[in-house]
Amino acid sequence: MTKKQKAIIYIMTSAFFFALMNCFVRLSGDIPTIQKSFFRNFIAMLVAGVILIKNNEKISYKKKDLPLLLIRSTMGTLGILCNFYAIDNLNIADASMLNKLSPFFAIIFSMLFLNEKPKFIQNLGILIAFLGSLFIIKPTMDFSSTLPALMGAFGGMAAGAAYTAVRALGQRGVKGPLIVFFFSGFSSLVVLPHIILNYAPMNLTQTLYLLLAGVSAAGGQFSITAAYSNAPAKEISIFDYTQIVFSALLGFFLFSQTPDLYSILGYFIICLASFLLFLYNNRQN
Repeated sequence: MTKKQKAIIYIMTSAFFFALMNCFVRLSGDIPTIQKSFFRNFIAMLVAGVILIKNNEKISYKKKDLPLLLIRSTMGTLGILCNFYAIDNLNIADASMLNKLSPFFAIIFSMLFLNEKPKFIQNLGILIAFLGSLFIIKPTMDFSSTLPALMGAFGGMAAGAAYTAVRALGQRGVKGPLIVFFFSGFSSLVVLPHIILNYAPMNLTQTLYLLLAGVSAAGGQFSITAAYSNAPAKEISIFDYTQIVFSALLGFFLFSQTPDLYSILGYFIICLASFLLFLYNNRQN
């Protein structure tokens, strides 16, 4: 099996896990976004730590890799907070699609920092995708109603920057479990003071849902890290959109959510842009 084939399997697996995570986050109810993110990251950190210990790998890194690890962790933390806020305030499929702008941002950041320069058709695809996002965001003069969608889009941008750092770290030979452990530990520590000062009591059901969200996130994080470590974003990003299918189905059956026509049009435009880029990349290869 080639690296690209492995990356495709990994990214589709991550799509399923992240769709599950979004549902568990929504099911956990009226809990502060920061508190939800803490559980998500803390569980992922524990899972990554166990894997590192099981594989007899040291929890250490080279000094030259620290800036990239910090970029991955900082942008990843921002991405999670924005995504969770969008999940709590939008249709789950809408929030997932806005987060799936991340591959397009990853292409942009890869161009800026990894010298993976996109062609004209790839730039066009990025513009089309952003046009599609406007149908989901539905910008209005009422900022309070537009804010959740804008947060979702910003979360996608932050995730794109984080995944670019993941790819750079993968090229340097940094192992996936270490990247996940560092990022999850960093994110947990950043929000911990707020959790201590503003902890919201949870019942057993809410706690269980957040634990399941953390486990799902860990599965998704390991899978997405493996995917971008094995292939560049421009070659595998199309398969990340299977999360929209998973999210739409779970949202319909669990929450009776149905996207409106504008959102569906936005989904179609963004997926079309990604599909065209995928065909173009295959032809070039």
